[in-house]
Amino acid sequence: MNKAINTNNAPAAIGPYSQAIEANGMVFTSGQLPIDPATGAFAEGGIKEQTRQSLTNAQNILKEAGTDLGHVVKTTVFLSDMDNFAAMNEVYSEFFVQPFPARSAVAVKTLPKNALVEVECIAVK
Repeated sequence: MNKAINTNNAPAAIGPYSQAIEANGMVFTSGQLPIDPATGAFAEGGIKEQTRQSLTNAQNILKEAGTDLGHVVKTTVFLSDMDNFAAMNEVYSEFFVQPFPARSAVAVKTLPKNALVEVECIAVK
């Protein structure tokens, strides 16, 4: 059975989706935009600040689900511009330690609300 995960420490879902779903001991987060849940606005700054906020949102959702970034097995990072990869990667490395999760990073035409980055995670409990 699927269990919806919801926390006030990450942006609320703004459509027909859940912040995360837990199923069979795994947690699948929706893509996390760099929205500060306290203000409803993007983190101020550029790609580094937006990456930090997106990963903090994912971290808070995983905590609500009873797991953490150390149990993440796969991430997907969506970038509005591949030129931001190195700066995103610098911040990303502050959140994950070896063994690092598997990861895909892709550039897309546009992200919701014109974000610079969006991150989704798959974790085990």
